[in-house]
Amino acid sequence: MKIGAFAVLLKQRPLEEAIDLLLALGVEAIEIGTGGYIGDTHCVPAHLLEDPAKLAAFEHLITRSGLQISALSCHGNPLHPQAAIAGEHRRQFRDTVLLAERLGVASVVTFSGCPGDSDQARYPNWVTCPWPNDFGEIVRWQWDERVIPYWRAEAEFCRAHGVQVAIEMHPGFVVYNAATLLRLREAVGEVIGSNYDPSHLFWQGADPIEVVRALGSAIYHVHAKDTAIDPHNARRDGVLDTTPYSDIAHRAWVFRTVGYGHGVEFWKQLVSALRVVGYDHVLSIEHEDGLLSPREGLEKAVTLLKEAVVGEPAGTMWWA
Repeated sequence: MKIGAFAVLLKQRPLEEAIDLLLALGVEAIEIGTGGYIGDTHCVPAHLLEDPAKLAAFEHLITRSGLQISALSCHGNPLHPQAAIAGEHRRQFRDTVLLAERLGVASVVTFSGCPGDSDQARYPNWVTCPWPNDFGEIVRWQWDERVIPYWRAEAEFCRAHGVQVAIEMHPGFVVYNAATLLRLREAVGEVIGSNYDPSHLFWQGADPIEVVRALGSAIYHVHAKDTAIDPHNARRDGVLDTTPYSDIAHRAWVFRTVGYGHGVEFWKQLVSALRVVGYDHVLSIEHEDGLLSPREGLEKAVTLLKEAVVGEPAGTMWWA
């Protein structure tokens, strides 16, 4: 298992500088953002696909560094009820798939998306309870009329280009936990898997280790990011929190650098659980910590993960 980093956390630096920093820290893999909400600071797939010289230069930069590209990531909402937003995110996703094919990258990370509540909607509608019955009907309409038809078509496109989809289970979108990820996978096929990120599971009350067991071989990529729950705010208001992320003092939970929500023992357990289900790819560090700078967060995450990952490869016994 390798330690990687999501290059978006170094978006203020040119890609070459970002790579130099990652190498200096002992990072072995890089995840590159290609569009959607996270932007395309380091890589615009359409530009590379239309210009062989630019593509060759990009490939040379990565190859020369020795870093593995763990995934290309296009975190958009292809089911947004506003056609202009959905159309742009769909185009970026397909361009990312085509670039992944050209680069020999196995996985594209993305969100499942979230539709509105009808053909007339203008904004996404993420439903979190089944009653009143209107809510249950919205979920049924979303999955039957929008989610499954869209992802069936995209799954065929991805299969044709030899790329698998690692969907990040993210609240606010229709796939946000193990049950919804497996529901989509059952409807669409095994080209759909998970970009497993424990930070989104902690605050929902899910046990990240149990989720690893539930998903098993459906885990295609992993984000290493932590969450800290504020016990006072959470006891008072619960964890369904629309307080701005910047208002850390009043939030029920916040994203933290690896180790600042859960210590090294949790991360050791997570690495072991991933190995048990056969995952031996990359732990890609993602930084959304409002209390640490990206560089400091990255350094601390790398240090902790190096301790968590050290050990024999999965399946190797001391007597073998």
